[in-house]
Amino acid sequence: MKKFTGHTEAWGDFVDIKINAPQILQRQLKRAQKGSVMISSVTDAYQPLEGKYKLTRQCLEVLLPYQFPVFILTKSPLVLRDMDLIKQFEVIEVGITITTDNDKTREIFEPKAPTIEARIHALKTLHENNIKTYAFIGPALPMDPEALCKRILPYVNYVYIDRMNYTSKTINVYRQLKLQHWLDRDFADSIIKRLKDCLWKKGEVVC
Repeated sequence: MKKFTGHTEAWGDFVDIKINAPQILQRQLKRAQKGSVMISSVTDAYQPLEGKYKLTRQCLEVLLPYQFPVFILTKSPLVLRDMDLIKQFEVIEVGITITTDNDKTREIFEPKAPTIEARIHALKTLHENNIKTYAFIGPALPMDPEALCKRILPYVNYVYIDRMNYTSKTINVYRQLKLQHWLDRDFADSIIKRLKDCLWKKGEVVC
């Protein structure tokens, strides 16, 4: 996505804040046919600056009277701030991206992202508030699949799983850590199978 921004900084070192997003959304909703709204599939709608600007919250406030089905995906426990709004939607699902059970692995691949414990806590809190929840295990990073399954299984209605894509961008990291076997397709498939076998106890796994 960086090629569409005009930025020269490294990916992750810049943010464009669309401060008029709620106003534009309000105008669009007046003429839009009812449909599902995804928040969001490319950039995280609950990254740290959302704590200051509250644009995602404002968009939820705009959407609420229209009752469009909303599907949220984030890595951040900041989503819990908006629990009051989330509970008012007739159809809403909140997903938490959890890529590994190992926080040391998370620190290597997702150094600026919330801890695994914080994400699982968010998932648990949402689930305990009767919000339909899911986990997105993608990309599946080095992990103990049974351990991850055990930690998230009580708090999800379903799970999406995806392997590491664009391996050319990450292969050097895997090699430095002597983890390149995790990029082998057969090995990755075996890990995903173990995840599915464990998660199938819940009855609904999507990958």
